[in-house]
Amino acid sequence: MSTHPGTLAAEAAASSALARIRVYAAALGPSEGAVARAVLDHAAEVPQWSTQQLAAAAGTSAATVIRACQRLGFTGFQHLRLELARDEAPPEAAPGDSVDRVFERAREALLLGRDAVDRAALAEAAAAVAGAGRVCFTANGFSAPPLQDAAMRFATIGRAVEAPLDILAQQFAAHTLGPGDVCLALSHSGANAHTLAACRAAKQRGATVIALCSYPRAPIPELADVVVSTGAAGSQHTIDPFFVRLTHAVLLHALVTAVAGRLGSAEAVDSLDMRSVVAHALTDADA
Repeated sequence: MSTHPGTLAAEAAASSALARIRVYAAALGPSEGAVARAVLDHAAEVPQWSTQQLAAAAGTSAATVIRACQRLGFTGFQHLRLELARDEAPPEAAPGDSVDRVFERAREALLLGRDAVDRAALAEAAAAVAGAGRVCFTANGFSAPPLQDAAMRFATIGRAVEAPLDILAQQFAAHTLGPGDVCLALSHSGANAHTLAACRAAKQRGATVIALCSYPRAPIPELADVVVSTGAAGSQHTIDPFFVRLTHAVLLHALVTAVAGRLGSAEAVDSLDMRSVVAHALTDADA
């Protein structure tokens, strides 16, 4: 995954260089990935290194270092060095309280997720969901609540979906899918055994499998027809799963919006009707 030069300044202001490297590293090939890992492992030393020194640490060539830096969203090695040095500079002050810090981390996670999402893949997923005969959602563990919320929001645009919570119910639904249907899986790791089993069953029966995940290379994404990833963090440099799942919730909302656009006013449920449903639900029982 590459970053357009025009977005570099915005990204630099929005998140640390190391955070961006952690997100984009999973999409690199073996040689370029080795460069990213070397940077993460020697972040304090790299600002003082030459291109050849980083190449030696990564076991690759100087040309590969330059190419990896560009794939990671920098103009070159010197730009990477500058951003790493900026990250290492002591803060002028410790701004805000714990609430400010939590919101700032959430903001960074969302910005990183935004930059990682493949817009073409999201459009392909929206087209599949909008045009499917049946749509079955599958997610387990901490990924289940965001998908249940999304199922309710899909109902408000007139796109019926099945979102069973029970593990066995997910398996039963997946086994009854067929060509023209969609199985949409949400998974942070992309390796949940129960979610993987549902995806595998849907795939075997000819349904389109869509994976929404953090890691673009994992068992579930590897068997999916469409993969939309919010970016991955390596095992040694993790991003709090809470903030990762926050990006998943926003990604699902983006998918709902894209599907609504494809359904059009003729098929989408009138938003005024939906507001009326909410209003009635909030009415006092004695009124």
